[in-house]
Amino acid sequence: MFRSAGQHSSPPFLHLSQDKVEWVSQMFSSLNTEEKIAQLIMVPVYSNKDQVHIDSISRLVTTHKIGGMIFFQGGPVRQANMINRYQQESKIPLMVSIDGEWGLAMRLDSTVRFPYQMALGAIQDNSLIYDMGKEIASQTKRAGLQVNFAPVVDINNNAANPVIGFRSFGEVQENVSLKSIAYMKGMQDNQVLASAKHFPGHGDTNVDSHYGLPVIHFSKKRLEDVELYPFRELIKQGLGSIMVAHMQIPVLDDTPNLASTLSRPIVNGLLKEEMGYEGLVFTDALNMQGVAKFYEPGVVDVKALLAGNDMLLNTMNVSATIREVKKALDAGEITIEEIDIRVKKVLKAKAWLGLDNWQPIETQSLIQDLNNSEAKNLTRKLVANSLTLLRNTNDLLPIKNLGEIKIASLAMGVGEKTSFQRGLERYAPIEHFFLSKDATLDDLNVLKKDLDKFDIILVGVHGLQLKAGGSNFGITPEMNLMLKELNATKKMVVSVFGNIYSLESLVDLPHSHGVIGAYQETEDTQDLVSQLIFGGIGAKGRLPVTVSSYFKVGAGLDSQGGIRVAYSLPEDIGIASHQLQGIDSLIELAIREKAIPGAQVLVAKGGQVFYHKAFGTHTYDSLQEVKLDDIYDLASLTKVSTSLAAFMYLKGEGRFDENQTLGHYFPMARGTNKEELKYSDILTHQAGLRSWIPFWQSTVRKSGKFKWFTMKSDSSARFPIRVADNLYIHRNYSKRIYREIMDSPVDPSQGYVYSDLSFILAPALVEEISGVPFEAFLRKNIFDPLGAQHLVFNPYANYELADVVETEYDSLFRRQLLHRTVHDEGAAMMGGISGHAGLFGNANDLAKLMHLYLYDGKYGDQQIIGQGIVHQYGKCVHCESGNYRAMGFDRPNRPGDPSGNAAPSAPASSFGHTGFTGTYAWIDPVNDLVYIFLSNRVNPTRENRKLYQLNTRTNVMEVVYQALKANGLYVK
Repeated sequence: MFRSAGQHSSPPFLHLSQDKVEWVSQMFSSLNTEEKIAQLIMVPVYSNKDQVHIDSISRLVTTHKIGGMIFFQGGPVRQANMINRYQQESKIPLMVSIDGEWGLAMRLDSTVRFPYQMALGAIQDNSLIYDMGKEIASQTKRAGLQVNFAPVVDINNNAANPVIGFRSFGEVQENVSLKSIAYMKGMQDNQVLASAKHFPGHGDTNVDSHYGLPVIHFSKKRLEDVELYPFRELIKQGLGSIMVAHMQIPVLDDTPNLASTLSRPIVNGLLKEEMGYEGLVFTDALNMQGVAKFYEPGVVDVKALLAGNDMLLNTMNVSATIREVKKALDAGEITIEEIDIRVKKVLKAKAWLGLDNWQPIETQSLIQDLNNSEAKNLTRKLVANSLTLLRNTNDLLPIKNLGEIKIASLAMGVGEKTSFQRGLERYAPIEHFFLSKDATLDDLNVLKKDLDKFDIILVGVHGLQLKAGGSNFGITPEMNLMLKELNATKKMVVSVFGNIYSLESLVDLPHSHGVIGAYQETEDTQDLVSQLIFGGIGAKGRLPVTVSSYFKVGAGLDSQGGIRVAYSLPEDIGIASHQLQGIDSLIELAIREKAIPGAQVLVAKGGQVFYHKAFGTHTYDSLQEVKLDDIYDLASLTKVSTSLAAFMYLKGEGRFDENQTLGHYFPMARGTNKEELKYSDILTHQAGLRSWIPFWQSTVRKSGKFKWFTMKSDSSARFPIRVADNLYIHRNYSKRIYREIMDSPVDPSQGYVYSDLSFILAPALVEEISGVPFEAFLRKNIFDPLGAQHLVFNPYANYELADVVETEYDSLFRRQLLHRTVHDEGAAMMGGISGHAGLFGNANDLAKLMHLYLYDGKYGDQQIIGQGIVHQYGKCVHCESGNYRAMGFDRPNRPGDPSGNAAPSAPASSFGHTGFTGTYAWIDPVNDLVYIFLSNRVNPTRENRKLYQLNTRTNVMEVVYQALKANGLYVK
């Protein structure tokens, strides 16, 4: 005899209010015998079939008055319309169910897909599973459904299981039970009936009961200790329903070819009597071959009813079933009292599910509601918490010191760029390679040679088969050979996007430096694994099953997160996505008013990029849409992104001091009126320098032609420096620009005057101090360690036209549309490399630099700029005199003013910079924010000042602040 588990909580529908009890009594009294039998029948329905199918189900509802239905493949709106019709036609409201183990997406298109249960089994925080159950319940109800046949509580301790496998929480009964309880409670606490399956346990089989009848040769003790354990635990917690599996279990019932579904000793004896289960008992689908190949429709149904099941799932012949049950009643095989008990139980469940007050499903916003941002964010949380780091030799992950290594990615099993590779690109320059499933040995040799120059290879294994079988999940000998050869010479990180049992088929995997189990291949999974590799997030998962002698149950390593930016949704920081719709509206208004052709916007809080979008087109008359990786002319953001970065870096090394003078560092300044200018005054624009000098005008004659010694249309040894397309300047012209700056007047009495001049000198000054050319200095010491490959000068050298956003049509100086060459005339005359303008970049890479500043010189777990220096430079120096600027950075000039240079809610301590071409970067250390706005408002002409008039850049940031305030997240 089995030990009775007892029940700590009853199924929820056994405790009804008086009005619901009266409804149950009223509905029951209205039924005749045939209608009572029909209440125990659930038929399969599809919303992707034709009108003939739809009408045939309607006839079952109206003619036989069936009790419910289970929906399979289709779409939410089509399904809702069918449910509305059938409920209106039904005498008693229908109990409508679905197999939604990973949410409605298991059956319906256009819905959110939650992770498979095997992935959830790796999660250590079971409250996340409860939250998932709660959200699935919300979606289930919104779609007009009342029962979800989940969770799967089978203990999957057979790696060859072809039907459960990835659908199980794992092989440890305690883990399976705790997660199943969380899932169940999440649904039932929100009025959706859960159904634990597949009783008494389908986890240790190698036969799929859809196609045959598995035979389980276990002892009673083994069944009690393992397979039955989670069912007992869920029953204690008030489980609403159980689904019985199609398996033959000789130790419980040795009748030949008799499935557990049809066994009275198993259903009535074990489940109902010995285990004391009072909830609804569903059969598994009665059209599955585990039972259907032995019994005809109708006959199999009555046998299931005689065994003790309450609800017959997937009845394929309703009239035959009713007829056969009536025969059993007449023969005394079952009594009408037994039927009545089950019908009342079904009606009680219907009342608890709210079917006593059924309302039609509203379909207008159905798709939107089922794809709410909270559900999407929860999915990402679940995935992030499931990722399992199984090897991390010498703490290779997260990858550090990006400036010192070359990285390649290798996508195995596919021939096109993957979401995983696109995710990796956000962090570092990476060259991508592919090994398709039909690759030959010659392909392997070529690939191995191509990968030889790289230090780290990031391998993604893709396109794996989901179910266990005889094909090693689709892993080919060539894949294994490639892994073995690369492991012998390279540091490799292998991320497996598929069934976790496939790790055993990757025979050399234990020798890789890094191994990540990702459990499945989705956009979210690939995105989040890429973040784990670079430290945007950390690893937390633990293996829920034993895969091999190397990778055993419970295995998993934690890794460091938060060392680089992560990419998330607004909900992840406590903001609802809809609260940021104002950003989209402001950008769309600016585009509509022709203030800008397009833009990139990025906002991050706490190191999490929660808003990152591209808008519009490159130009007003272009069809080229702005992409997230397009690069813009950053204009004056160059000052804080290059010159200031270099000065702060050198200060950290003790080679630059803002209290020293220009003459101290720059020989050309000695003996001039600039020699004694202190750099702290220069950086705060307090030194008395002229604001700017139109250098280009001295190159043009009155006729409009260039003077012979300044510009040529072709490059040569004397004119090698490119100013624009088909325009080259004399090799020594920069000296003339420097001399003109040195000869310009200085008037300290004028107080604050914003000046470009000292920043034009910055490249030469940095080279004088460091002995390294300006661009190379920045690349080696700042940009490469950040992984900011898209912060570049002169993009014409390495970027296609389509990847660079056009700026102004210059009708006076260069007489052309400026595209891939710098907009600022002075920077152009310096060959595109200057400290005041000339840098190009996208929002993502600029955000890395701004996070370096936000976190006081540290990024990627590397102190790039000396500690304390950035925050020192970000402080106001001469506030008492009305100069609101920090050293190199802007600060709010009129805090709280909607017309100021910062959002009205930006704290006075925030800092950043603006750019003439329509760019903006802002840092708020108080609220841990970084904000980037990139546009080309000067296209086609700089005379367009609508962006300033609309205050788009600061208004966008104010939307973020208002959202923070609305959620109690704002700090003044």
